[in-house]
Amino acid sequence: MEAKRKEPRKSLRIKVISMGNAEVGKSCIIKRYCEKRFVPKYLATIGIDYGVTKVQVRDREIKVNIFDMAGHAFFYEVRNEFYKDTQGVILVYDVGQKESFDSLDSWLAEMKQELGPHGNMENIVFVVCANKIDCAKLRSVDESEGRLWAESRGFLYFETSAQTGEGINEMFQG
Repeated sequence: MEAKRKEPRKSLRIKVISMGNAEVGKSCIIKRYCEKRFVPKYLATIGIDYGVTKVQVRDREIKVNIFDMAGHAFFYEVRNEFYKDTQGVILVYDVGQKESFDSLDSWLAEMKQELGPHGNMENIVFVVCANKIDCAKLRSVDESEGRLWAESRGFLYFETSAQTGEGINEMFQG
């Protein structure tokens, strides 16, 4: 009797978007995670940038498609096309820019508006990323404030540095 061969399981694809003000480090976080490198020179994202990586979860390959959305208001019309069918959101702020932290609610409101009355945000995993912790002496949002904001909304919270890589893998695997 011939043994039945086990068919390889089809890889899953998940869609993750990054949101946050310009210059908070969204692109650097994605490059650090997907390409294992840091780009010190600031290059503004024009519309949408894209990163992809593969991860193994148990016996399944998962392709993580990360859409890095430009933080400038000018790109609102481009961003609104990417909210649908999202499984994960990374809300990024710069710990040295209080304004970037204060604007997280407006990013959530923009997403909710674009998803419309039937858009369900309850099935999306939200992660708050307090970035640039390597610049601690310039910090204007302390960890307890960021963590409280995230936890009060049922979101995960991570402190990261795209420059040093601290917290990046933990955030994506958390």
